[in-house]
Amino acid sequence: MPALLLASLLWSALPPAGAQTFTLDTAIARALDRNPDIAAAGREQQATEGALLQAGLRPNPELAALEEDMRRGRRTSTLQLTQPLELGGKREARTAAAGLARDQAAWAVQQARADVRAAVIVQFVDLLAAQERLRLAADSIALAENATRAAGRRVEAGKVSPVEQTRAQVAEAAVRVEALQAEGAVRAARQRLAALWGDAPAAATRAAAAGRLALPPEALALAALDDRLADAPLLAQARIELDRRRALVRVETAATVPNLAVTVGAKRLQEAGVTQAVLGFSVPLPVFDRNQGNLAEALRREDKAQDQLAAAVLRLSTDVAQAQERLRSARAEAETLQRDALPGARLAFDAASQGFALGKFSFLEALDAQRTWFQVQAQAQRALADSLRAAAEIERLLGIASDTSGLSPVLLSVPR
Repeated sequence: MPALLLASLLWSALPPAGAQTFTLDTAIARALDRNPDIAAAGREQQATEGALLQAGLRPNPELAALEEDMRRGRRTSTLQLTQPLELGGKREARTAAAGLARDQAAWAVQQARADVRAAVIVQFVDLLAAQERLRLAADSIALAENATRAAGRRVEAGKVSPVEQTRAQVAEAAVRVEALQAEGAVRAARQRLAALWGDAPAAATRAAAAGRLALPPEALALAALDDRLADAPLLAQARIELDRRRALVRVETAATVPNLAVTVGAKRLQEAGVTQAVLGFSVPLPVFDRNQGNLAEALRREDKAQDQLAAAVLRLSTDVAQAQERLRSARAEAETLQRDALPGARLAFDAASQGFALGKFSFLEALDAQRTWFQVQAQAQRALADSLRAAAEIERLLGIASDTSGLSPVLLSVPR
């Protein structure tokens, strides 16, 4: 399947001169390399390697020395070596359980990478949306300043009431406030991206995101994802947890079989001047403790893991379906706005602006057309951002953690 979500983020207008820019793939690569959550998941995976190594080790032998009757000439010295022998397949069961824990940790790393990748997409989209909002606010300020000057000239010429100029000034102040809010949104988005990179909020730079918001492919909302859902890391972890619990049941079942300890050694009789061989064995008698409590606990935890797997399947399929619905809704809204609302709002704005300059329309009419034009643009940007966020959520749930996935290699800014 061709590239989907990431390929929908394309280059737009050049950033301000001298500004440092970064693309989405750059942001993702940096986060995957430096994010502390991914590092922590990797450490856990490394820890399970140690647990697997330990699970496969045999019990250590035990060396014992014994001195009897300390009187000269009658002393007896015994030296013996005891080797415990695990019976009932304990080591094999223990190793199998540890191996499954390692596999589970590996899937956790995969999910952590998918979570961080999706978070970067969302924050990158938020930054692009905030930058676009700031651009619209700057355009609004320029238009508001022109309207204020035009209203002032018409007031000086005695064509309109001074109230018109006051209204223009109020409108200009309002768009300046909007610009301040947009600047704050840009800074906040940069800080959130910096956190995903493992940097403190104070380290957020003034770099700009290079790209523009565009519709994600419809295929991501319509594709049958059952096969992909079965391979999602969240479900893989739940399935492995069930297998691990079953392996732990085998561990506790094996523990009901007593271990055997074999002893060999030598006994020196000083009085007789002879050395005797010592052979023996010991085995605990499972009279009271037959590990029945631990086995009952392991069985119930196996049942719990089975229920958790069923819940995970239901929850994941529901979350994906809801994300797809959000994607379809936001995509349809954005398409409608781009096809119907934006062209009409633009024509109305141009006509009202020219008519106001020629004295054919009142300031309120021109102001209303201007406000509608920018509101429709902002609404279209929000719909695009919502659709991209929903697409990123779908890919997070599916566990896509790299740009080479067959389903949706998302996040490649395509240069012009």
